[in-house]
Amino acid sequence: MTTIPFFPYSDLFEKDRENLLGLIDSVCSKGAYIMQQELRDFEINLARFINAKYVYGVANGTDAIIIGLKAVRISQGDEVIIPSHTYIATAAAIHLVGSVPVLAECGSDHMLDVNDIEHRINSNTKAIMPVQINGRTCDMDKIQVLADKYNLLVLEDAAQGLGSKYKGRYAGTLGSFGTFSFYPAKLLGCFGDGGAIVTNDDELAGKISLLRDHGRDDSGDVVAWGYNSRLDNLQAAILDYKLKAYPMDIERRRYIASCYQRGLGDIKQLDLPPAPGSNDDYFDVYQNYELEADSRDDLRSFLEQNGIKTIIQWAGTPVHQFSQLGFSCELPLTDHFFKRCLMLPMNTSVSDEEIKYIIKKVRNFYEYS
Repeated sequence: MTTIPFFPYSDLFEKDRENLLGLIDSVCSKGAYIMQQELRDFEINLARFINAKYVYGVANGTDAIIIGLKAVRISQGDEVIIPSHTYIATAAAIHLVGSVPVLAECGSDHMLDVNDIEHRINSNTKAIMPVQINGRTCDMDKIQVLADKYNLLVLEDAAQGLGSKYKGRYAGTLGSFGTFSFYPAKLLGCFGDGGAIVTNDDELAGKISLLRDHGRDDSGDVVAWGYNSRLDNLQAAILDYKLKAYPMDIERRRYIASCYQRGLGDIKQLDLPPAPGSNDDYFDVYQNYELEADSRDDLRSFLEQNGIKTIIQWAGTPVHQFSQLGFSCELPLTDHFFKRCLMLPMNTSVSDEEIKYIIKKVRNFYEYS
């Protein structure tokens, strides 16, 4: 029987083993592990790719948010509005700097519902943090209008958005700062944890530089309290190597999304994500292919029986449902979404034949021939 994994982790290494082993040997034989040339090269090249002024590699995507929040002085009692449709790390970072994550609804495009923000703003609100999820960027114009109206910061969690654009501008560059994750299954993944913080603000960049490296300045003097959160040179070298082919990876993902749209778009029981090119304001890179489905659980079981692995994002639990963390708000639109959402395989290892097989089996389930 055909077996299609949701994400083939070993392929990250195996499909380019020889070149990757050469990179590993180069870094390790020099003993260049922390804050060396490979990291500087990657930061420069990533900044160039997304048209940003500053990029700082850090240990992981969660640290990136924490350091960014500290740099803009989000602190005790401040409130930050985020979507509940996000990974717990977004809310955790806000909590861990002493602030309060305020959860908002999921819109029809699966992003932060911009119509559910304003009534959540009060005197404690200091920022809106859109999450650029699934390789798509939020409607940043509407978010910025609200931010300007209430004198709020816009801060981006772009962990899943590297390379996506809104009106020609890259995710991560549309707020005071943006953050990325390089977890292995992300759009650009390393072989462990990794992250980055992006900003175009000179003063903010200086603070981030200190915060990620024990508060040390360029001369090595400790001038502030800081964290130990640095992207190591080995991961930086791997990411810099993979960044060269990243535009082709994006095109492959967009091609797969187009195939799903052509093959599944007529099934009335499905709500698909926006197709590539369907709106000129958005350039989506499809970190995930997250659809909504009638009889979602039965569909998932049927696909599993036919060798197709799928995922319900974050084990089917939006942040507001974590009652043990003190959340008690009601978000009916997000609840409804999480009863229907499902992610089909979306990665650069899935073949054209596998895509056709997935489409065939979904059509079989809904008896579309």
